Amino acid sequence: MNIAVAGIGYVGLSNAVLLSQFHNVIAYDIDKEKVNKVNSRISPIEDSEVEAFFKQKSLNLQAVSDSSLAFNFAEFIIIATPTDYDTENNFFNTDSIEKVMQDIEDTNSNATVIIKSTVPVGYTRSISQRFVKNKIIFSPEFLREGNALYDNLYPSRIIMGENSHEAKTFAEMLLHASAKDQVDILFMDSTEAEAVKLFSNTYLAMRVAYFNELDSYAEMHNLDSKCIIKGVGLDPRIGSHYNNPSFGYGGYCLPKDTKQLKANYENVPNNLIGAIVDANSTRKDFIADQILARKPKLVGVYRLIMKSGSDNFRASSIQGIMKRIKAKGIEVVVYEPVLSSKKQKNFFNSKVIDDLGEFKKMCDVIVANRLTNEILDVQQKVYTRDIFNSD
Repeated sequence: MNIAVAGIGYVGLSNAVLLSQFHNVIAYDIDKEKVNKVNSRISPIEDSEVEAFFKQKSLNLQAVSDSSLAFNFAEFIIIATPTDYDTENNFFNTDSIEKVMQDIEDTNSNATVIIKSTVPVGYTRSISQRFVKNKIIFSPEFLREGNALYDNLYPSRIIMGENSHEAKTFAEMLLHASAKDQVDILFMDSTEAEAVKLFSNTYLAMRVAYFNELDSYAEMHNLDSKCIIKGVGLDPRIGSHYNNPSFGYGGYCLPKDTKQLKANYENVPNNLIGAIVDANSTRKDFIADQILARKPKLVGVYRLIMKSGSDNFRASSIQGIMKRIKAKGIEVVVYEPVLSSKKQKNFFNSKVIDDLGEFKKMCDVIVANRLTNEILDVQQKVYTRDIFNSD
């Protein structure tokens, strides 16, 4: 089939690469650098599976920066553009989806549109009433940054927000392109599919917040957090996964999705959903206070990225720690190779240090959301809550 993908981020590129094993795929993005990289088979995102596929596989994939070239002859068009939660106006900003939908309606009214971007509950139904020429189906994505293609090759489930011929066809395409023989495929209404996405991510955020609050308790009472977490996790009903303390949940999805779900609860009684959102700020306040208690003159932030194997630091929790420390008048510098590679000298008015050795020497306290071998030689300076050396 002829497939178009709008958006060359983690979701868009991983879907494009996955499906281009067996179908003709054109990926569209307004970022010409990303387009050129894909056409040169250089991954614009940090993803080992994408990099391996680009080197080893013959893919029917090209990228363009002209939407009409991508959309004109497509039978399926996947929308994977970024959406974000607007905290001031209390709504999910879906402008990028609407712009793509307008381009699709203007160029190809026969294509079935698959929305992979995260949206509020009820969004697909409302946008279908606005753009009536195309069939629009919501299909949530459950990907990890740095492992997006792997999670498409080995999906936990495939969920389609419609039980139609087109939905079944697309689900079969995903299944056929995956490396798993058996995958649960669920067909449901679009509103239920949208809710699955938001509730899944909010549960993950709740788990992060839970173990962070356990860790805060342990640190305040001078207890061994690692022992407590291990003891708790050995209960098979709880499990020893997604339990490593951090500075808070961050990244592309969890912060905005939890806030969106909280907004969807406006007229629904709740305690837990709102608490999950609030817990993230509380954790950052606590971490900042613990760092400030060391009375540093110069604080160094070691890496802005959320986790290993990723180049993303959008809404990373450590940025919240930075803001709180700087608000107290403490100077903060940053060591982040992703910024250095782009020759960026400042990050939100904090100096970016290119040389790791210089960074280690100049800082009184080094703040690291995740501990690596690079800074073990100055561990006495390091403040981290990374207990299990994992994401």
